[in-house]
Order: sequence, then structure tokens, then C-alpha cells
Amino acid sequence: MDFSYTEAQHDLAGLARRILTDWVERHPGRELGGFDPELWRSMATAGLLDAALPAEAGGGGFGLLEQCSVLIEIGRTVAPVPYLASVTATASALARFGTPSHVERWVLPVSRGEAALAVALADEGAPAPFTGQRSRDGWQVSGTQTAVLDGAHAAGFLCEVATDEGDVLVVVPAEAPGVTVSAQRTVDGDDAALVELHEVAVATDDVLGSGAATLTRQHATVGLCALQLGVVERALELTAEYAREREQFDKPIGSFQAVRQRLADAYIDVEAVRLTLWQAAWRLSEGLPAGEEVATAKFWAADAGHRVAHTAVHLHGGVGIDTDSPTHRYFAAAKRAEFALGGATSQLRALGTLLATEQA
Repeated sequence: MDFSYTEAQHDLAGLARRILTDWVERHPGRELGGFDPELWRSMATAGLLDAALPAEAGGGGFGLLEQCSVLIEIGRTVAPVPYLASVTATASALARFGTPSHVERWVLPVSRGEAALAVALADEGAPAPFTGQRSRDGWQVSGTQTAVLDGAHAAGFLCEVATDEGDVLVVVPAEAPGVTVSAQRTVDGDDAALVELHEVAVATDDVLGSGAATLTRQHATVGLCALQLGVVERALELTAEYAREREQFDKPIGSFQAVRQRLADAYIDVEAVRLTLWQAAWRLSEGLPAGEEVATAKFWAADAGHRVAHTAVHLHGGVGIDTDSPTHRYFAAAKRAEFALGGATSQLRALGTLLATEQA
């Protein structure tokens, strides 16, 4: 495999860093999480949301590798934009598995920064949160999913549905009859939602089958790993800077052996997240089987992310638990990414299953 960035990755990452860093500098005392429509539109104007569009639909034709480069920069700033849910998970799946009408109705508004989308998937190892039954005109879907990422601001949802024909994804407008969306506050903000479907009528054309659920889960999981990489990478940088400046006994605390060891361990963890992320992203981008690589990447994003987040808080001391400090913002973001779509234990179970069923 090739770990080298493409030219598009370099360009998109640099552009995203400039826009997001400028926004952060202008909003130093912002609350955690949420959704900033102005920032979302700014990213669209700059062309960063064109990754949601296939080339044949007039978009940039960017893929998962480029999307991950943008997500890393979003993680570094913990910016309140629904890129992971709207672009990497939902819009990309609709562009890949949907129809031209899906692109027109859902994907184009996302690329213009006019709308946000969300995907309601089960965590790794859990059953699909919704069930579907055939009806005279299509399907009837019911069920509940909690803590749907960026669901509170979504105009539509891709929902994972268990049917007699296997798990599928269905497209559900937020305002459709039988749909209830309730905003929830999570550890890092108020963008999540409880999504409840009660006998929601879904047309046959709005059902995405043929592996859409599995591939969308993999893309969403890898995107989450990229977001986590940005979070822990920046958290480590802030902690190293603090260790150089903060003094105890007339010496920088970074000169103490125990502190240096914690920082060195955190550095190794960050690099492990980086390596496994790009391995999984590259295989997916090449159309290769990537189940083991995705589970490995999410394990490291969860397990190593946990350690780096706690190291950042511990080495900052009292400042680290101050909810007004940047450290708390990165800690909260890392904890959410740790458990979203399945934590470290769930990923190890999935990896063990894949290895046990692998043909010799």
C-alpha cells in the first residue's frame, strides 16, 4: 500500500486547516459541539463539501482518502460541522448506491452547505436498530436509535434496517409521517438525536441494498478514526506545549522522567491510530476487503484515544478538568469517538470473528 498523500489530500487538508483555524480563533469561548451553519456554508463555498458528489454529478470526484484528510483537520479544531455524518457516511452512500433523484434531492444540498444529513447505524456487534416489513407500496419501517451523530440538525437520515432479505439502508426524511427526532446532549455537545420511526412508509426506490449497509458502516467507522486522529494529535501537541512551559520546582514539568514517558507513550499511540487509519482507508479506497483493517483501526482509535485523552488531562493538572479550557474540549471529543459505532471491546470481538472465519 501507499501512505503518501495525493495532491488533492494536501490541498484539501491545507484549505480545511485555514478555514477551521480561522473560525476557532474567532470563537475562542465557544460551547462544545453543536452545529454552526455559517461555518458549514463557508466550507461549501471553499469547495470542501464537493467530496460528497460523484464526478459524474458535477462534483470533485474525491473519495475516502480525501475525506479523511478533511476529517483530521476537523478533529484538530473540534469544529462543529457534520462532515462525517453528512459527507463521508450519508451523502457518499447515496451517491454510490442511490439514484440520480437521490443525488438531486439530498446530495446536492449538502455540497452547497444548505443541508445536513445523518446515518442511524447500530454499534459494532449490535443488531440493526430498525426493522422493515414489506407493504403494498414498499416498506414499513419501525424502531429506535439513540445518540445518532449530528441527527439533531439533519434534514434526512439513512437508517439501517433489518429485513427478511438482510440488512439494508433506507432513506427517511426528518419530516416524514411517523418520524420523531429528539435532540440529545452528549458528552461533547448537543448535536446528537434520538431517532424514532413508527410504521414509516418507505418507497422501494428509497431502499439501498446490495452491501450498502456494510460498506457505509466501514466508511463511517474509518471517517470516525480520522476525526479521532485529529483530536488526539492536537491534544498531544497542546500537552507537549504545556509541559515545556509549566514549571514545578523551578523546572519545566516536561523535564521530569515520568512526564516524558507519558508523552512518549502518547506519541506512539497517536502514530498507531494514524497507521491503522490509513491502512483501512487505502484498502477501502481500492475496493479491497477491509473488515479486519477497519476493526483494527477503530480498536486503536478507541483504545489509544482513551489513553491519549487521559494523558492530556492528567499532565495539565487542574487546568485539564476545567470545562473552559481547550483540553476539556479535546477530552470530551475523544471520549465520544472512543465509543461511537462500537468501542475497543466490540472491535476486538468483530476482529476475532473475522479471523476465526477466515479461510486458511
